Amino acid sequence: MKKIGILHGKENTFPQAFVEAVNKKAPKNIIAEPVQIERVAQGESSGYAVIIDRISQDVPFYKAYLKNAALCDTAVINNPFWWSADEKFFNNALATQIGVPVPKTILLPSHVFPPDTNENSFRNLFGYFKWEANIETIGFPAFMKPHAGGGWKSVYKLNHMGDFYAKHPQTGQLVMLFQEAIEFTDYFRCYCLDRQYVRIMAYEPRNPHHLRYVKENAGQANKKLMETIKDYVLRLNHALGYDFNTVEFAVRDGVPYAIDFCNPAPDADVHSVGQENFDWVVETAAKMAIDRAKSHKAGQSNLTWGTYIQNSVAGMGMSVPQETPAPKTKKTTAKPKEETTEKKTPAKRTTTKKAE
Repeated sequence: MKKIGILHGKENTFPQAFVEAVNKKAPKNIIAEPVQIERVAQGESSGYAVIIDRISQDVPFYKAYLKNAALCDTAVINNPFWWSADEKFFNNALATQIGVPVPKTILLPSHVFPPDTNENSFRNLFGYFKWEANIETIGFPAFMKPHAGGGWKSVYKLNHMGDFYAKHPQTGQLVMLFQEAIEFTDYFRCYCLDRQYVRIMAYEPRNPHHLRYVKENAGQANKKLMETIKDYVLRLNHALGYDFNTVEFAVRDGVPYAIDFCNPAPDADVHSVGQENFDWVVETAAKMAIDRAKSHKAGQSNLTWGTYIQNSVAGMGMSVPQETPAPKTKKTTAKPKEETTEKKTPAKRTTTKKAE
C-alpha cells in the first residue's frame, strides 16, 4: 500500500477536499490521509510515498522532518531542500536569464546591523549606502519589500526619497528589495501544478483577500497574451523545480511582468479562490499526487529538481528555452484541458503583489 500525505496547518477546505479526491480517484493500492507524525528519527522512513507540504514555511520542525522524509525516498512536494534555499531576489535574477520580464529590482542591506556585527562588517559595501545613486536606477513610484518574505508583511509603497528615508528604518534587520512599480492594465494569477498544468485567473490584488479573484470582470483577453503568460509560467516552474506554485503577472503595454512567483504553498482556500478555481486545484493536485505515487521508486530519490540545479550540476548555462520541455516523469492519464479566466481592461493602477 502506498500512502499520500498532506502536511497542513490552519487550512480547513483544501486539505480535506484533496484527501477525499485522491481516495475517490486512486487505485486500491494508493490511499491519502493527513500526515501523522509519531516520532522523527534520523534516516527513518516517514512511511509516505508522497507528501504535499502546505505548512513547513511556518514550522521549522516540519521542514527538518520533510528533509529527512525526502532522504528516505518520499516525493515531497515541493522539494524542501530547494524551498529552504529559495528567495525572491534570486528568483527575479533567474527570470532575467530565462527570458521572463520582471520589474527592475535592486537589493538593499538591512537598516539595523545583524547580531554580532558592526560597521566594520559592512566595509565591503563601498559606496553602497549612497542611496540616491542606487535608487535612481529604479526610480519612483516603487515598492520596498523583504527579499525573502511573504503575506504582504513589511511591504511599503514609496513615491519619493522622503518616503524611503521614513520607511527604511522601520524594516530593522530585514534585507529588502527596492522594486519598480508596474502600472498595469491587467493582472493575472496562475496556478502551476506538476510543471505542466496551468490555470490562468483574472486577479485584482487591491481588493480584499476574498474578492481578489474577479470572475465578474472577465473579458476578451488577448489569446497571444494568454499563450505568452502560460509559456512564462512553465519556464519559471521548470527552472525553479516547483510542482505546486502560483505566478502573478502585471501587464503593462501588452507585456506581462512576473511580479511574484515564489509561492510554494499558495492559497487554495475555497472562500478566497472561488469554487471553480478550488475545484480545479483540488482535482489537479489529486491527479498529480496519484501519478507521483504510481511512479515512486523505493530506495531512490523521488524529488523534483529544477533545470537551474540540473544545468548547474552538468556545467551548463541558463539559456533561454525555445520551447518549454515536458516533465520527464511519464504520465499515465490524459492531460486535462487548460482553463483560463480572462478580464476586461480597467483603469490603470499601480502595485507589485507580495507572495503569500
